[in-house]
Amino acid sequence: QVQLVESGGGLVQAGGSLRLSCAASGRTFPSYTMGWFRQAPGKERDFVAAINRGGSSTYYADSVKGRFTISRDNAKNTLYLQMNSLKPEDTAVYYCAARQGSAIVVVVAAYDDWGQGTQVTVSS
Repeated sequence: QVQLVESGGGLVQAGGSLRLSCAASGRTFPSYTMGWFRQAPGKERDFVAAINRGGSSTYYADSVKGRFTISRDNAKNTLYLQMNSLKPEDTAVYYCAARQGSAIVVVVAAYDDWGQGTQVTVSS
């Protein structure tokens, strides 16, 4: 099990940028495939991006492709999400998640551990 704590959320105008961080506890962070998800009010939790254990492979939802970049620093036990060209429809609580399997997957149920979330609000 790994404990995850997100930070970096906030209020930003459309077209702006934010960088989310997810700090993981323990020495096992490099063994986890990591993902970012988001949940808007009244909606289901949706996949945003994922990265494999070594950081060499990434995958994005179509809605964020070309605007968001997922990365990780295994030496610092930290996952990142750089969000550029933000849109009002990106407004949501953003969660980082970890799974012990090696495959990158987009399904919420495939992830074992979750952070508490950080709010991102994009004003028009």
